[in-house]
Amino acid sequence: MPKTITLRVPDNVYDVFKKAATGERRSISNFIEYATLNYLVEETYIYDSEMQEILNDKHLINDLNKGLKDIDKGKVRIIG
Repeated sequence: MPKTITLRVPDNVYDVFKKAATGERRSISNFIEYATLNYLVEETYIYDSEMQEILNDKHLINDLNKGLKDIDKGKVRIIG
């Protein structure tokens, strides 16, 4: 069953959504859904071959593990 989400945005953001939705011949609601899903698919999907290349990069894995240890030791602070 579809869910309703209320979203508050400044007027300038609404105007961008409206123009983009009109350009895509979609309602604003449908455009936001489409754009969000498109972003999630593009930004979170990785091909198996890409993941294998990352996992085979010993230098990268070593640096990532060192960074995680530094975080655990409180040597760095994540800001975001």
